[in-house]
Amino acid sequence: MEDFTEHQVLNELMVRRREELAELTRRGINAYPYFFERTAFSADIIAEFREDQPQSTVAVAGRILSLRRMGKASFCHIEDSRGRIQIYLKRDDLGERYEAFKLMDIGDIIGVHGYVFRTKTGEVSVHAQQLELLTKSLRPMPIPKEKTDEQGNKIVYDPFSDKELRYRQRYVDLIVNPDVRRVFVKRARIISAIRAFLDGQGFLEVETPILQPQYGGAFARPFVTHHNALDIDLYLRIADELYLKRLIVGGFDGVYEISKDFRNEGMDKSHNPEFTMLEVYVAYRDYIWMMEMVEEMIAGVARALNGSAVVGIGGQKIDFTPPWRRISMFDAIKEQTGLSLRGMDVAELRGAATGLHVDVAPTDGGGKIIDEIFSEKVEHLLIQPTFITDYPVEMSPLAKRHRSEAGLVERFEAICNGHELCNAFSELNDPLDQRSRFEEQMQARARGEEEIQPLDEDFLRALEYGMPPTAGLGIGIDRLTMLLAGQESIRDVIFFPQMKPER
Repeated sequence: MEDFTEHQVLNELMVRRREELAELTRRGINAYPYFFERTAFSADIIAEFREDQPQSTVAVAGRILSLRRMGKASFCHIEDSRGRIQIYLKRDDLGERYEAFKLMDIGDIIGVHGYVFRTKTGEVSVHAQQLELLTKSLRPMPIPKEKTDEQGNKIVYDPFSDKELRYRQRYVDLIVNPDVRRVFVKRARIISAIRAFLDGQGFLEVETPILQPQYGGAFARPFVTHHNALDIDLYLRIADELYLKRLIVGGFDGVYEISKDFRNEGMDKSHNPEFTMLEVYVAYRDYIWMMEMVEEMIAGVARALNGSAVVGIGGQKIDFTPPWRRISMFDAIKEQTGLSLRGMDVAELRGAATGLHVDVAPTDGGGKIIDEIFSEKVEHLLIQPTFITDYPVEMSPLAKRHRSEAGLVERFEAICNGHELCNAFSELNDPLDQRSRFEEQMQARARGEEEIQPLDEDFLRALEYGMPPTAGLGIGIDRLTMLLAGQESIRDVIFFPQMKPER
């Protein structure tokens, strides 16, 4: 019954707004004009107001978020992209437009020409001399109510707080929750800071195909589509790696791409099937050099965003100041479990996983088992930025073999706040070793490991022409934004996260 009543009231409010629209139209007022010349923003007006200077004339525009109607005068607050400001409206100044104002609602977008003054209560406001309706809102908004207690604390009542509704109707979320808008402004600044850093290193930003005849560069299941004209299946890319390495073969010294990647996987607080990835490849460098570059870049981005390399999230203070801790994967597992997995065969690793109560599939090879143990027993405990280095070779088919330890590759992952932040290699450039690795992967794929990439003959052909020693890096932009913007779910840093369809 409650759902019916709520739906019924909503319909009544929507009907009333349509009636107001009809009346405004009857009075000759266009509720959806084409243009408004705005000259100032709310935050700037308030910041620049001076009591000892002549009243300035401004043109402001924004959405009505509060209304206080009286007989001959009224107040409202409008919000623009930079904040809120109060508007004072007087019948004697506005005439018929003041009467039309009675047909306007919270959620409507208005434009006002007027002069800036301070009210008797001390609030910087705009005294409206002209009023224009710019957009009539036909659907009522869930406006939070605010109250300040005796201690000066702001208390918010009835906020638009249902997570699923906020993600589905992000446009409403952005209207009523200004903090959400600020998160996405931070996201844009993070990407700008990364670009500025990489451009400053002399690297070239490039674009590679999203639709690929063969996917690769990661362990993941792809999304499949069909190209009608060519009558072939294509895959949404799961990574940019193999195409970017082709560009290093082609003679570029450093390339990077900030791209959308797609993986047909589950969703949780740190995974969305569509996500943003930065990949960087630099010729004549190795993973040790790349660690130093990552430290410098992330600390610099944090400072550019927050003024400090220390950020807070979930009650934790995370310090990105270099140098970050470095520890091998095997040593990290031993540190947390007491077990040394070095030299164990698959049967012994399976027994170790059982003893640690880590579930592994019957088809999992040694590398996959080690990865599961690390994920379950170590990763979530790494809060401060930490480089986990030197992975088993079977876990990293695209990484160069370790220069001093047999059975390992030169790879690191940066783990922070319990999640992988980036992944990097000394890239494998030996075409014969790469072919052998791919063939071993094909055997695992035949055993049922679905996430293994297929063998890419064209990529092997590129390596046969010769790729110089290369360092490669991948950073999840969404996870980096979570850290630097203090958000605990990936859905809070993606404008439109993937959702189940509405019923």
